[in-house]
Amino acid sequence: MTPAMTEHADELVTRAKAETGLDDLGEDTWSEGLQQLVRSADADGRYTDMGRMSFEAEVVRNLRNRLLIEQLYREHPEIDEQDCEVELLGVGFPRTGSTALAALLGEDHRVRHLRMWEAGDPMPPPGLSPEADEQRIAAGRARIEMQDMMEPRFKSMLPQSATGPLEDHDLLGISFQSQHFIAMSWVPTYADWFLRCDMVPAYHYERRVLKVLQWKQGPHRWWLKSPTHSLFLAQREQVFPETRYVMTHRDVSKVLPSVADLYTVMLGFMNENIDPIAVGALNMDQWGTALDRMLAYRDDTRDARFFDMAFIEFQADPIGQIRGLYDWLGTDFTPEVEGAMQAWWDGNPRDGARHEYHAEQFGLDDASLEARFGAYRQRFGPLL
Repeated sequence: MTPAMTEHADELVTRAKAETGLDDLGEDTWSEGLQQLVRSADADGRYTDMGRMSFEAEVVRNLRNRLLIEQLYREHPEIDEQDCEVELLGVGFPRTGSTALAALLGEDHRVRHLRMWEAGDPMPPPGLSPEADEQRIAAGRARIEMQDMMEPRFKSMLPQSATGPLEDHDLLGISFQSQHFIAMSWVPTYADWFLRCDMVPAYHYERRVLKVLQWKQGPHRWWLKSPTHSLFLAQREQVFPETRYVMTHRDVSKVLPSVADLYTVMLGFMNENIDPIAVGALNMDQWGTALDRMLAYRDDTRDARFFDMAFIEFQADPIGQIRGLYDWLGTDFTPEVEGAMQAWWDGNPRDGARHEYHAEQFGLDDASLEARFGAYRQRFGPLL
């Protein structure tokens, strides 16, 4: 790593410390990821001027969160004494209905879900300051409005709510080991490193953050979701051995072009001259690796820990599919929970702006998808 790249990362650390007046980032499970990310951004980045500023602000935000979390633990070491279990984790490929599924499950308040407004700014702990919570909710709504204004298709591609569930990319970002950075910046060398990195320390820190989030606003049972975890389930199990999984399925001929299109749109917020063919190749690599690892994990005596859900069946009967999931979990599917889920489904029509894409835009065709994902189609064919 060149001195200039190291200096750039150090400058961002200095900024975060100056903003908070704090200097303890806790156990050093974050610096390798930070250095890899900044190195790739400096070498490969295609930022606009505003994009470069946004990238640096994002890095500083994560460092600031870590500094504040460590300060809180010093003041309240009892936080670490809490029970904290992730009972259910949504995994599988993106663009398989998992966002809508997470939103429906988020209507069950007997378990804890990661909400958008708290994910990116976990401090102060939710429930400690109602005024701070309201400010973060308002900021979350403003971010969504800005995204929709910048790219009108985004709302139909990835519906979000400031108070609804969000993937846990931000929690992993505090350790600088997150696919979130790959979707916001053109950082292919970081993406290569990410596939090979040791995620165990990042998962330990994620549990540390979950304990902060639940401290004043329980319950202490979590249901989370993120396709990224499909890459690292064997490592994740070392930290969260209690977790069971719901895996959503859809044919890869629809999934991969849709993922590549989503990445291209997201990269366009901060970057210029993004090559859709390169985006397609990056996603083939990322999700092809995820497939290999997922199949190996499930084949290693763990298949019974998965509840499989087909995209087509979920779209046709979401409540029926979720009822089956609850039966499998051994959880009571109460009339109140069912009613709240049905109200969400009825209030979020799926006939808005179409998410249109063509596989050829991203260098993808059925022959290449079959060559890379044929094992997935063979294994889960009836669900596709």
